[in-house]
This record gives sequence, structure tokens and C-alpha cells, in this order.
Amino acid sequence: MNAKIVTVEELARRSRQLREAGKGLVVTNGCFDLLHVGHVRYLQAARALGDALAIGINGDRSVRELKGDNRPINNEHDRAEVVAALGCVDFVTIFQEVRATRLLEMVGPAIYAKGGDYSTATLNAEECAALEKIGAEIRIIPFEKGYSTSRLLEKLCNISK
Repeated sequence: MNAKIVTVEELARRSRQLREAGKGLVVTNGCFDLLHVGHVRYLQAARALGDALAIGINGDRSVRELKGDNRPINNEHDRAEVVAALGCVDFVTIFQEVRATRLLEMVGPAIYAKGGDYSTATLNAEECAALEKIGAEIRIIPFEKGYSTSRLLEKLCNISK
């Protein structure tokens, strides 16, 4: 198993260590079902915002709730391993809830990064409340136009016909 893949509890411990050392942890989350260049660019930009980058991977059950019964394509452990292989990623954890609220409350990042398909107005209210409570900064990273997992899946389905 990749040493970057940790439990939420271990990530919380590492976050405290970084804070005590005067460093900031950036956290983002998502399904990361089929990794594409839009994801890579987004994660590199997120990493540049702080001293370490942690990715919360939605567990399989929550991906089905968010994306439908045909998803995820890859299971949570495979998705975590692929994301952990990226050089810009320091930690990966899997969380089972649909929303990242509990993850954010436990880990207490300095910065929460989301892609440009979100805005501060469209972020989940519970997540925003948790971020405000812990004093985390919200940073929206510009969206990479033309890249989406759904679009990639559509292309793959058309090729296989």
C-alpha cells in the first residue's frame, strides 16, 4: 500500500503537526473516478497554495449517490492509489460521506481548494460552516475547460460502439 494513503484520523494528526510547525495544509476532495489532465492541473495548482496537499476521495457508496448507479468506474482503493501516485499529492484519504464536512472538521486544513466549477455561493452550506468554524480559507481554482470525467466517459462509450 502507498504510504501517502492514510486514514482520516492519521491525516488529522499530520495536519496538527504541520500547523505546529507553522505550515499550512491544503485539502481538496472529489471522486477522481477517471483521472485526466484537468484533474492533474487542478491538483498542481492546489498544491501551490500551501506546504502540503491532502486529497479526500469520496468512497464508492457516496460516488454512487452523487453520480448514479453506474459510477464509480474504479473502486475507492484504486482511485486513491492513482491520485497518491501524483508528485503534487502528499496525502490521500477515503471518506464515506457524500459531503466532506466531517473530513474538514477532523483535519482542520489551512486552505480548502475547489475547482472553478464551484463558487463560494455554490459550496455546500455545511462544509462552508465547518470551514468558517476552523478558520480555513476557501480558494477556488480556475476551471480547466474541456476536461470532465463525464465527457470522457461519453467519448469512450461512442468509441466502443
